[in-house]
Amino acid sequence: MASEIAFSQLERAINPTHDIKLFSGRSNPKLAQEIADCLGTTIGPMVVKNFADGEIYVQVKESVRGDDVFIIQPLCNPVNENLMELLIIIDAFKRASAKTITAVIPYYGYARQDRKTSGREAITAKLVADLLTTAGANRVLAMDLHTGQIQGFFNILVDHIFSTPILVNYIKNLNINADDMVAVSPDTGGVQRTRHFAKHIGCSLAIIDKRRDKHNEAIASHVIGDVKDKVCVMFDDIIDTAGTICEASKLLKREGAREIYVCAAHPVFSGPAVERLAASPIKECIVTNTIPLNMDKMPPNIKQLSIAPLLGQAISRIHDDESVSSLFGFEKEMQVS
Repeated sequence: MASEIAFSQLERAINPTHDIKLFSGRSNPKLAQEIADCLGTTIGPMVVKNFADGEIYVQVKESVRGDDVFIIQPLCNPVNENLMELLIIIDAFKRASAKTITAVIPYYGYARQDRKTSGREAITAKLVADLLTTAGANRVLAMDLHTGQIQGFFNILVDHIFSTPILVNYIKNLNINADDMVAVSPDTGGVQRTRHFAKHIGCSLAIIDKRRDKHNEAIASHVIGDVKDKVCVMFDDIIDTAGTICEASKLLKREGAREIYVCAAHPVFSGPAVERLAASPIKECIVTNTIPLNMDKMPPNIKQLSIAPLLGQAISRIHDDESVSSLFGFEKEMQVS
């Protein structure tokens, strides 16, 4: 019920009269345009190009003195190029005397490097937070951070929103009986997230026991919970090489699952990910457009949903000094692990 209420709030009319200055880097211009359309505004003029040696040049082509500026730039592949571009864009707006600068980062690159798991490792998620602050950002709007504690890496304001209403609404519209469905966590780290989804879909919960011997390699060993003859819906924040998801889906199939769906916010899709998903027993892999995909080259079992209405609402509320958390009737219950 709460998810339905939250999703319906996305459809409320956004006041088109207030002056939001929206700009976009080059990492996901299509999403930026969709957000602008939701807000009833346009993407501001800005030159972003590379010199012959690869250096990035930015020039803002209109006055932003005293304005609230929102810069849309997911830190997706090529992550280093897109991160550097965002830092330079922020610096340009700082030097153009913008009143406030909000970095809208639908996908926060380096989020998985959020702690030391062995000696002499960098905590790169914290480094990125420091770089954004030093560049001149006053605020960050992020979606589905890999871990909630990343918010604590910043000394500036962070609004953390979730793709939950979009994904839950899609699953509910499949009209599958909740008694026939089970929400599956692909690993123990995602149990809190999956329990949250299970509660709002109204179904049971299962967990995949997984071990990871090295980066980007995962082995699913067994299922905790009943999945026989069930429609399994796996929830995750990121699909990178798709090794975890695909191995888990094969295990669920061996355990007697009837159908398998996957929901994830961020389709990183590195290396063999697309081929693995196409060859897997996954009926549908539902992702958002925080990261751009060429859907003409995607297999038919990949479905991409737009999170532009949700980000548009969040930007509108930040600009109007309204509550962002009120977009989510169940946000306080959500503890992303």
